[in-house]
Amino acid sequence: LQDLTGDGGGRKEQLRPGTGQPVPPSASVAVKYSGYLGNWNKLFCSNGSSKYPRLMKLGKDITLWGLEIGLLSMTKGEAALFVLAPEYAYGQRGCPPSIPPNTMVLFKVEVLDFIDSEECDAFFELTYEQRDRLPLEKVLKVAATEREFGNYFFCKQRFKIAKDRYKRALSILGRSSSSKAEQSQINASKVLLFLNLSLTYLKLERADRALKYGELALEMDQGNAKALFRCGQACLYMREYSKSRDFLARAQCIQPLNRDINNELKKLARYYKEYMEMEKEMCCQMFDPLNS
Repeated sequence: LQDLTGDGGGRKEQLRPGTGQPVPPSASVAVKYSGYLGNWNKLFCSNGSSKYPRLMKLGKDITLWGLEIGLLSMTKGEAALFVLAPEYAYGQRGCPPSIPPNTMVLFKVEVLDFIDSEECDAFFELTYEQRDRLPLEKVLKVAATEREFGNYFFCKQRFKIAKDRYKRALSILGRSSSSKAEQSQINASKVLLFLNLSLTYLKLERADRALKYGELALEMDQGNAKALFRCGQACLYMREYSKSRDFLARAQCIQPLNRDINNELKKLARYYKEYMEMEKEMCCQMFDPLNS
């Protein structure tokens, strides 16, 4: 076993290698884990049944010293076993009733993903005046990290949390710019977030909000095919067929071979046909008594 602590108190056996850089000290990590007493004879904690393990902040949500040392030695996708002496786990007191005093524990851990939030952590500790004095490059990096958090939660289908992270990123970009070049960079970041929010609100079945953020993206980039597509989707959901056709047709002009746009236009044609047939049937039912 690899000695991580230099005194044999924290040892590691790699089960499967990962890829990329090791987990940084300021990361939020998504891991699958199981904790055992002694020689794997008693399970005392596990999140193996969770389909989407939550992101946990090192030093805040993960406070077991030996486990944190172990995670810092891992990369994304890696699986490992850790053997932790009491001084690197639950100490002399243990954690009654599950863990007796002076007990060695074993952890099986898999790193699913992680996001380095060092820049974000430092940013949100500043005052508003200090944030305004930061170089734009740093502000854009913080917003990009918040967007990355949003993307993570979106992929895990936790759309409400994703929405909040995207909006948090937008709030970071609310600073005034000193030049057209800076404003252009800010707007480019905002457009990405507007598109993310538009899709997220579609997933939340809030088509009105999806349309709003799609239109905000179009205000900054009139030829953005994805923004036109999102607006078309939102209008179709709200049964505003004429507006939906207008947005989707404009998107198709920009990207005529885009399969998603073309499929949405086919869906629109089908829905509109069904709508007209239903209207026709309702009219017939209304006037039938008069004719008879």
